[in-house]
Amino acid sequence: MKTKILVANRGEIAIRLIRAIQELSYDAVAVYETPDKDSRHIRIADEAVWLGAGPRCDYLDIAKVIKAAKRSGAAAIHPGYGFLAENPDFAKACEDEGIIFIGPSSEVITNLGNKVIARRIMAEAGIPMVPGSDNLAAGDEGVETAIAFAAKYEYPIMLKATCGGGGRGIRLIENDDQMREEIPVARAEAKSAFNDERVYLEKVVIEPKHVEVQIMADRDGNTVHLGTRDCSIQRRNQKLIEIAPSMIGDKELLNTICETAVTAAKASNYFNAGTVEFLIDKNFNYYFMEINTRVQVEHTVTEMITGIDIVRTQIKLAMGKNLSFAQEDVQMRGHAIEMRINAEDPQADFMPEGGKTVSVYRSPGGYGVRLDGFVYQGFTIPEVYDSLLVKMTVHGFSWNETVDRLRRCLQNFVITGPKTTIPFYLQIAKDADFMSGDFDTSYLDKHPDLFNYDDQANEASKLANLIAEIHHRGHNPYAA
Repeated sequence: MKTKILVANRGEIAIRLIRAIQELSYDAVAVYETPDKDSRHIRIADEAVWLGAGPRCDYLDIAKVIKAAKRSGAAAIHPGYGFLAENPDFAKACEDEGIIFIGPSSEVITNLGNKVIARRIMAEAGIPMVPGSDNLAAGDEGVETAIAFAAKYEYPIMLKATCGGGGRGIRLIENDDQMREEIPVARAEAKSAFNDERVYLEKVVIEPKHVEVQIMADRDGNTVHLGTRDCSIQRRNQKLIEIAPSMIGDKELLNTICETAVTAAKASNYFNAGTVEFLIDKNFNYYFMEINTRVQVEHTVTEMITGIDIVRTQIKLAMGKNLSFAQEDVQMRGHAIEMRINAEDPQADFMPEGGKTVSVYRSPGGYGVRLDGFVYQGFTIPEVYDSLLVKMTVHGFSWNETVDRLRRCLQNFVITGPKTTIPFYLQIAKDADFMSGDFDTSYLDKHPDLFNYDDQANEASKLANLIAEIHHRGHNPYAA
């Protein structure tokens, strides 16, 4: 009887995990809520377990997911990203039930999920960090501590949820009055989002580059890095575009950052796959930001330039294997760019387009092109989950070749029904600063012209080309 691994997630990442599980000759068990009853991930799994009517609440129900694993006979659970992926209670529940959790231990997730504790671990390891505070006390005492911190380090100051993540629970504070107003609001938001109202402060790094390092570690402490990624192009502190490796020209600095990431992983007793994130200021000083204790959405760009299957490696490590490669075996080849094709309207402040049906789906392909998605023609996008439809990753020998390939793919990508981020990305792919690799976290603020495109004209042109191609194929017996 085959060993079974349950995938505690949905959408494109569930499909990614299921494929890796099946390649390793295990059976993949999917779970789903009612809004996902027509989703592709439950079609390709070896079996599927219904969790409940949802939405979202059943994917987040630890007891139900554990019950599904035991009922199906799964020996392990892969949490993917989001949902329960960085929940230490979920990892602990797996440990208590004798189910393998494909990720770090519950203790590591607890320590690194608490940003204040994580900062203490890094400080003890001598890792450079942005000046920050401990958790703010409740009431007036916390407010006064915050104002004193701002007086020492000067505004702007970032107010953050201690157990936050994914860009949520973050506020930029410009003055004392705003600090007094926002702290109680931030506490309430943190409580709602993370069931933990604690908040803390960090000095803001103005217009930084956001660079992260993929690390892998086995149970014997062997730890390697898989190079850098640049995640600077963001909206509302959430990543839109990911690039590997970083476009920073100072290779010695990037090597130092990678070595620092390995030190950070070892200092926290890290196991499995993780990402160490840094901010780099205009003077090329770098600062530790956080460690994400899961596979990242953007892992595809690292896979493309290294040839290392991160998810497959995760599973093998969790199932008792050691790393099969050393640091000197990791070679970076070329450049890769990932764009998150979301069902959103960038011209309406990225308003989600859930509830709409994909009437036409025509994806690009060819050399150096990878698509990770779950939508299909006729699929109705659920209104209750995130708006990610497809991750498109392109790879090239040089940066210019990679951007050229990206542009071609965006021009050939047709999704009609919902509005998507495709035409917006096409604007970026044509932008001189992007093409030269010159961008930081202020990129969108500095390029408002990127939002000045004719969405209908773009889609009409693509549809006309598609109709012409179909007509040609129907009347030319020699067409490819």
